[in-house]
Amino acid sequence: MKISACNLAWSVGGVSIVSDISLEIASGEFIGIIGPNGSGKSTLLSMLAGLKRPAAGSVSIDDVALASLGRRMLAQKLAFVEQQAETTERMTARQVVELGRTPYLGPLSPWSANDDGAVRAALENVDMADKAERYWHSLSGGERQRLHIARALAQEPRLLLLDEPTNHLDIGHQIGLLDLVRRQGLTVIAALHDLNHAAMFCDRIAVLDGGRLVTIGTPSEVLNSGCIRTVFGVDASVTTDEAGRCHIRFLPSSPPIKDRHDNQNRSTDDHRQPVHEFSGAGRDVRGENAQSRGEGIDGVRTRLSRN
Repeated sequence: MKISACNLAWSVGGVSIVSDISLEIASGEFIGIIGPNGSGKSTLLSMLAGLKRPAAGSVSIDDVALASLGRRMLAQKLAFVEQQAETTERMTARQVVELGRTPYLGPLSPWSANDDGAVRAALENVDMADKAERYWHSLSGGERQRLHIARALAQEPRLLLLDEPTNHLDIGHQIGLLDLVRRQGLTVIAALHDLNHAAMFCDRIAVLDGGRLVTIGTPSEVLNSGCIRTVFGVDASVTTDEAGRCHIRFLPSSPPIKDRHDNQNRSTDDHRQPVHEFSGAGRDVRGENAQSRGEGIDGVRTRLSRN
């Protein structure tokens, strides 16, 4: 399933969050979205998922306008895993994953053995089958994150959107989860913080900064020291192995943030040598959670059951 975005824009209180972003993502591609905090990653994903209506521009899936699709039909095609989703209800791990089957249920389509099979497979895929009867509030942050992924897989989408899916996971589950997603044969768009993860799993990477698309290309085209320095304000050494995969090693070549802050407050006649600053110093680093709305499990269930 392919997805296209044309000239997307979104703003809050007159402040532009995303501006003039266009993307063409082919069926089966794994696309990574990277960029500093506040660069618009979560907002872009929310527009691609149909949760935010663009102030300008449009999104289409397989050449059909996203805005023309009913919520139930859209939920059968697309699953979105947000950064945070919580619930105050007393739900088991299995019940959380069962929410993924909501788009397929109705008066003429009661729960069936097929639904049981989808839920069971999803729990097994994220290594949570042995915790299926555990209550949500008793699970760790990493276990909850894996359940969000399981719920999305139980939805059996053809397009999967992930907003920082490896949050709260240990390194083994980070790699395992991204590898699992990669092997599903889905079209995947994932906002990622770890650049080496993006290099390892993504077919192409889109780089955002200040709400704009800076560049998009293969990992080896995008993840070079110049781009990393310009966008993230850090120095890095990038090497390529015999398989053509790039590996990033960050260099401690600049002073700590406190030292840079102190340097900015020095008087002009200070005799001390000025401190080198990152090219990205002074960038607005407000967390994207302030820009996007988490729905929670209850909101997910309500949204998926509409129409």
